[in-house]
Amino acid sequence: MDWIRLTKSGKDLAGVKGRLVEVTEEELAKHSSKEDCWICIRGFVYNVTPYMEYHPGGEEELMKAAGTDGTDLFDQVHRWVNYESMLKECLVGRMALKPVSVSKEISSISEEKKRLNGLLLEKKVLDASAKDSTPSYDWFQTDSLITIVIYTKQKDMNAELVIVDCEDKRLRGEIILNDYSYVLEVDLDHAVEEDFLIKIAEKIGKVEINLKKKDNNHWKTLGQPLESHNTFVKRKSRDLFYRKCKLVSKTEVTHDTKLFCFKLPESTHFHIPTGQHVYLKHIIAGTEVVKPYTPLLPFLPLDFEEPSCHDSANIYLMIKIYPSGLFTQALDRLQIGDCISISNPEGNFRKSQVEAVEDLVLLAAGTGFTPMVKVLSFALTEVVSLRTAKLIFFNKTEDDILWRNQLEQLALKDERFEVQFVLSEPARGWAGQQGRISSSLLSGFLKRSRKDSKVLVCICGPAPFTEQGVQCLKDLGYSQEEMHAFTA
Repeated sequence: MDWIRLTKSGKDLAGVKGRLVEVTEEELAKHSSKEDCWICIRGFVYNVTPYMEYHPGGEEELMKAAGTDGTDLFDQVHRWVNYESMLKECLVGRMALKPVSVSKEISSISEEKKRLNGLLLEKKVLDASAKDSTPSYDWFQTDSLITIVIYTKQKDMNAELVIVDCEDKRLRGEIILNDYSYVLEVDLDHAVEEDFLIKIAEKIGKVEINLKKKDNNHWKTLGQPLESHNTFVKRKSRDLFYRKCKLVSKTEVTHDTKLFCFKLPESTHFHIPTGQHVYLKHIIAGTEVVKPYTPLLPFLPLDFEEPSCHDSANIYLMIKIYPSGLFTQALDRLQIGDCISISNPEGNFRKSQVEAVEDLVLLAAGTGFTPMVKVLSFALTEVVSLRTAKLIFFNKTEDDILWRNQLEQLALKDERFEVQFVLSEPARGWAGQQGRISSSLLSGFLKRSRKDSKVLVCICGPAPFTEQGVQCLKDLGYSQEEMHAFTA
């Protein structure tokens, strides 16, 4: 909030007296100190000197990109942040374009003409290995239906990997293929109904999108290709896509934590993969603010005999409301029926990391518990090799423990599961474990079911907790392959 106030104060934060300048690489490199720091992001140069003391990651993080193009570093850490809005008063200007040869320029103009005329459906492929597995699509129609068929060339395709939004004649379909995503995005030739049908042939990787025509017109084309249509790129290189979701319930979990339920639009097909997170985007005091949260189940299932049928129409988020938290306070003020923008899923956790595990250990602090819910549910339901699952849950006080009753019931119900609560500030009379994460504390908990059992330890919480936990695990002899640290 202090930064927002400063940006609205009228001060010349960019230091160029209101005029935008063209910046060469040589000029950018001159501004590389804490007292005079310029950074380029996606071709635009910002004077981040006044932002130094407000940056959550500290001066050191910003200085890594001082006087250089920081786009790659920015994308690695938090590409979801709307820097254009946050730093608009710090804009110095645009990077000077490098000269190109005349023949290359003419070729580029020719290709652009083709694309704009809808004749060239651009395919962006980042490396040769991805080229061989590039998906393709086709479409056909009947009097009442439009059917789009996507050939992903990937086995084990499932509903979690298919995201479709269709609203106001705009169709956007994204297929997640490991670290890549394939996108179809078209301004449809005619209007369609909001509800549509997705069919997935899992073994051959074929996806069908069946759209209902609003009239019986014969379509001459599927529609006008949009910018990202028919592209296949690394997921981290793609801009996040958001849709507006309506708040339908808000339930108290503890004294400072609530379970929010947001309803997806009727025109959206969207399942969030286990262990992945989404971003919430909201306008606060005229500035776009974005934060990551990990969706979870509305409750902890107690019967794992059959795969559970998860609610796919709603997104559940367990969020701690901080007294001085700009974003969480704004979320808490939302009324039933209000909307917020929610992104497509992000994250590098894969179910395959759990599928052959014998011993699963979950280390969670506070709301770092949220990604553990789906991981635990998946392991207890579908991992046939699982022998033990243990949650070591760190909190300050008993009142801070999330879903304590549900966790204790699950431990009684399923003999494979065990939960240990560890408090850093326990009240008098607490008989359980106390302290903070350490090698000595963990060594008392982490026991393999057999000497050479396959183990996975997942850890999530505030950054210092996660960093300390990873180091403790290394000290105890766990390999990198036996650990997964959630970062959001």
